Amino acid sequence: APLLLVVFQLVGAASAAALPVVINTWAFRKAAETAWRVLQLGGSELDAVERGCGQCEIDQCDGSVGYGGSPDESGETTLDAMIMDGNTMEVGAVADLRHVKNAIGVARKVIEYTKHTLLVGDSASLFAVRMGFPYEDLTTQKSLSVYSKWLNQSCQPNYWKNVVPDSSKSCGPYKRPEKVTCKEEQTISQRSVHNHDTIGMVVIGGSGTVASGTSTNGAVHKIPGRVGDSPIAGAGSYADSTAGGAAATGDGDIMMRFLPSYQAVEYMRMGTDPTVACQKVISRIQKYVPKFFGAVICANTTGSYGAACNKIPGFTQFRFMVSSPLLSQPTEQVVDCI
Repeated sequence: APLLLVVFQLVGAASAAALPVVINTWAFRKAAETAWRVLQLGGSELDAVERGCGQCEIDQCDGSVGYGGSPDESGETTLDAMIMDGNTMEVGAVADLRHVKNAIGVARKVIEYTKHTLLVGDSASLFAVRMGFPYEDLTTQKSLSVYSKWLNQSCQPNYWKNVVPDSSKSCGPYKRPEKVTCKEEQTISQRSVHNHDTIGMVVIGGSGTVASGTSTNGAVHKIPGRVGDSPIAGAGSYADSTAGGAAATGDGDIMMRFLPSYQAVEYMRMGTDPTVACQKVISRIQKYVPKFFGAVICANTTGSYGAACNKIPGFTQFRFMVSSPLLSQPTEQVVDCI
């Protein structure tokens, strides 16, 4: 395919765009390199997303993707993933997937072999085994030690509120009190902003075809059964070959309420620059939850891209990877949070 090069003028700055482009959350270099290599070898955009995110599952990127990380309240690691085809608008997703390491691979099989969009829990694992994925233990020495350390510090932090016993001081089992007294708790201080929690990736091919995907092991110490934004279309990621693609990372429980990836793609459809589209999405969430932890990446069908993040203590910049014909190799980029 001929190199499509589009140069357009921004207010006071020129931005060059070229296709194909691969963009992914965080400085997950090997994931970016893997996805780019798949494209160079003639693979499809979906192949690139699946293999790129799958690389993070193998590498256990930041301990927040793949097996052996983010144990839930019972000490088990469970996985969420999705993949989306921007040509057909098909989505395959799995949530609360147990005992199977290649979550995004299973998500792809949901598109290929079922008429469904999202499979969850033990039934998703059963489907995965039918599709030929090995049934394995996702627990490691590292995840066990994270879990036991958490138990030893009275199960702090956790995701309960308004329960007895007091969840800010002791372990459960919790139940609701006889008389409810609601108090809104800020949990941000307890959460490490290095709990990167997701790889999100957008791939736009030489002809402008878009695919996107995510993979994560979710929030550390989550309540079993919790599903975050990652496997939800329009929240974790969104792809539309008539407009572009986006992916989100951060506090999924908050971000998924706003469908930020869908919203960003709609802004780009209206002609909004990808960076501005990302910023507008972050600003919408800020109005309701000023101190949320999160970031969004965006790319349009010309290959122009951008990112934005919410500024909180300890998280003032967001790093992401970009691969494009204008760069000699997959390159880490940094954006200041707003």
